[in-house]
Amino acid sequence: MTHRITILGATGSIGKSTAEVLAQHPDRFRVTALVSGSDVRGLAEMAHRLEAEFVALADASKQKPLREALAGSGIASGAGPSAVIEAVEREAETIVAAISGVAGLAPTHAALKKGRRIGLANKESLVCAGAAFMRDAARTGAAILPMDSEHNALAQALASGHPDDVVTMTLTASGGPFRTWDEARIAAATPAQTAKHPTYSMGAKINVDSASLMNKGLELIEAHHLFGLRPDQLDVVVHPQSIIHGLVHWRDGAVTAGLANPDMKIPIANCLAAERRLTMSVPRLDLAAIGGFTFEAPDEARFPCLRLARAALAAGGGMPAVLNGANEVAVEAFLSGRAGFGDIPRVVEETCAAFAGQAGYEPATVEDALALDREARRIAAGFLPAVSRPAVARV
Repeated sequence: MTHRITILGATGSIGKSTAEVLAQHPDRFRVTALVSGSDVRGLAEMAHRLEAEFVALADASKQKPLREALAGSGIASGAGPSAVIEAVEREAETIVAAISGVAGLAPTHAALKKGRRIGLANKESLVCAGAAFMRDAARTGAAILPMDSEHNALAQALASGHPDDVVTMTLTASGGPFRTWDEARIAAATPAQTAKHPTYSMGAKINVDSASLMNKGLELIEAHHLFGLRPDQLDVVVHPQSIIHGLVHWRDGAVTAGLANPDMKIPIANCLAAERRLTMSVPRLDLAAIGGFTFEAPDEARFPCLRLARAALAAGGGMPAVLNGANEVAVEAFLSGRAGFGDIPRVVEETCAAFAGQAGYEPATVEDALALDREARRIAAGFLPAVSRPAVARV
């Protein structure tokens, strides 16, 4: 039976890796729809290669060039928010949710239709509206399949026992490009330096989050909602080899770990396989060649974004949404040269402090979460001139 797939965020790093997995199994999958932000050429090329039925760009101004790029192909297309929703609503068994940032929240939530499988790579859906998102998924019968390598490893490790027997879970972090840098050097880092991730090739925003360890903090919040664990049951360990992606600690003292080469096609294939695992042409894990693993505790003094994310998770309610909104504002300012890398945690901390009196507020709906995100962004933008130093030159 052919399995129908829709990819949200098709031209990003996860979307491209998903396309590679599908290309290895053309008889097993059919692409219903592809969605991207504004990349006309990339989306059209992928649509031709995967023989997609429908493609959509979020940027409404790109409708004409997209239609021209697809001329004669028979592939239907659209542009703008309504076209994105049309793509989501087309018949598909699995939706790969890989739009980066809070921009992916609304379309991912719209994908929660009865019986659908959601390959979730948009962590902001759970960071900003975790309670509402998981409640609506349960109501509609949607299956949430974690596509991030860490959460996918934890989900697979959970198969070796009963969830009630879990004591703690540990997510691993590579440590990012600044793992061995001192505080002063980290604070002066440039956008080009954040792009030198030691393990993965990702988009600019995720590169910055990985360098600051905010990405790992957001993953802790995501894991809280995915697996229903308390904040004190979730931890992070730095593992530079990036072979162990997650560990489950059981009440009898046993630990189950998920291991794989650092290749996103592996967790993607796991999510796309409805019944049997897919055969993948990826390098096999050779432990003898690796030789050894090392581990270290994350340094929250040098990487305060992880501390701030832990605090937001502990506070609960809408604080994770505030954290995420402030971080997206600060990261965009850093990437555009209006702020230094060291300003990112300062903006986030000031913004979270401004919302401290509302820590108990829990967004009841996705719309509530988006409204809170907008307010957090407004407050964070106001802090940028007050706390930002002149951005260092890019190298």
